[in-house]
Amino acid sequence: MMNRLYYQDAYLQTFPARAIRQEYDEAGRLFAVLNQTAFYPTGGGQPHDTGTLQGIAVVDVEEAQGEIRHYIADKLPKGEISGQIDWKRRFDHMQQHAGQHILSAAFSDLLGMPTVAFHLGRETVTIDLKTPSLAPEQALQAEALANQAVLENRSITARWLHLQDALALPLRKQPSVTEDIRVVIIDDFDYNGCGGTHPRSTGEVGPIKILGWERHKGNIRLEFACGWRVLRLMDAKQGILQEAVRLLNSPEQDIPEKLQLLLTAQKNTEKALQEANHRLLAAEAADLLRQAENSRIAAAFHDRSMQELAKLASLITGQHESAVVLLASKNGDVLQCVCTKGKQAAGDMNALLKEALLLINGKGGGNAASARGGGPSILTAEEFLQSLTDLLKQQTS
Repeated sequence: MMNRLYYQDAYLQTFPARAIRQEYDEAGRLFAVLNQTAFYPTGGGQPHDTGTLQGIAVVDVEEAQGEIRHYIADKLPKGEISGQIDWKRRFDHMQQHAGQHILSAAFSDLLGMPTVAFHLGRETVTIDLKTPSLAPEQALQAEALANQAVLENRSITARWLHLQDALALPLRKQPSVTEDIRVVIIDDFDYNGCGGTHPRSTGEVGPIKILGWERHKGNIRLEFACGWRVLRLMDAKQGILQEAVRLLNSPEQDIPEKLQLLLTAQKNTEKALQEANHRLLAAEAADLLRQAENSRIAAAFHDRSMQELAKLASLITGQHESAVVLLASKNGDVLQCVCTKGKQAAGDMNALLKEALLLINGKGGGNAASARGGGPSILTAEEFLQSLTDLLKQQTS
């Protein structure tokens, strides 16, 4: 482990190195293996570092076949080179990973909910807690205990131990290896086998904030953030809150009540609009019936939805059980149609529509009483209706 400089000093940002070899992997990606490195490879739930080697971007770092591969955009020069870690990314990972240890310990010690999975994402972090449910007050208790540990600024150290020595500690789970066991210790709070990078003390983790949770495969997947991420999230949420204050012209504490009033008013308005629209459609249906010949109604429209056409057809057949209703609307480049008949009317609407849709390479279907469909507006709505009317005469003659 001596060539893995991130284990000697997680705060190391620059280092000298020499390329042992440079090759392309099976996917054709160029990588370099160095005699020593401060770049952390993806592993243990923690993403890889990024940075540069002699000014050449390091875009990925992976451990394979016992070596650390630095994936680079161009070949490295011979001789000694200089490595530069993207410190902002590294320290963010250190904060989130240590914060995960702290929060997982809080849930385990306080509520008996061990962590069974961990993922460090770009914006937030998740842990899977072995529990079928989580109450809000329980989450608040665990969050408070975790932040208490942060404020106490407990030391964080890492020790390499033999199996027997590791087992003598109150580890959260049994080691997965039998030698070179790395145990991360948060003083008098947590003992965890871990290969990740961590800050020197809990105070550097910064605030820990739970963002939400959901059920996932019988457990609870909990989302949270630590340190600088919390501050960025607070800035974003504060911006949203201030905009809401401006738009609603209301103090922060009154916003929930103001929103509830607005939602209630919107619901009432939508209900009134629906009722008004129903009355208009009913009047339109009655008017179309008055103009109908032989109880057959064919009407062409522009920019009317399929839902509205179907509602209008239903109102007509509801008023006249012998009526046959053919409605079509051109909506941009699409032609849509509804064919409906009353209980006492003759004809098969499904067969009728499918035959007519062949004229416009359309698709649709339904049953003998009602069918709907559409296709490209190769024909006008009026031309399509004329074809439907002609086909209906053939079908019922």
